[in-house]
Amino acid sequence: MSVQIEVPIKIGGRTFEVACQKGEEQFLLSAAALLDAEAQVLVEQIGRMPEPRMLLMAGLMLADKTAGLEERLSEAEDRIAALKSELDALKDAPPPEPEKVEVPVIPDDVTDGLAEVAARIESLADTFDEKMKNA
Repeated sequence: MSVQIEVPIKIGGRTFEVACQKGEEQFLLSAAALLDAEAQVLVEQIGRMPEPRMLLMAGLMLADKTAGLEERLSEAEDRIAALKSELDALKDAPPPEPEKVEVPVIPDDVTDGLAEVAARIESLADTFDEKMKNA
């Protein structure tokens, strides 16, 4: 058996007693805070107005915000679905053809020529080192 309790809420500077199930007070207070924020905007812009009109206008303002959020949520869900579809298509696509990479090959006569030049340089360096020792 659920127990109903009365919870005082404040909207637009006015206090109301609202019944809710025991344990749901925080949800009621959170919802009342949202409605109160909208009512405060009305009170600041228009001033004092009849209670039913203030509650109606604040409720409509919240409904407008909710509709905008629902539209944005729907657009985000559509975008997510499109991206998921694109991702699935990329996963299912065959892998790309391997690229052919050509590595230049140095001809043997060039390699031999470079080895010969290196040997000459080493010989010259040895000769230079000997002349420096004898000098």
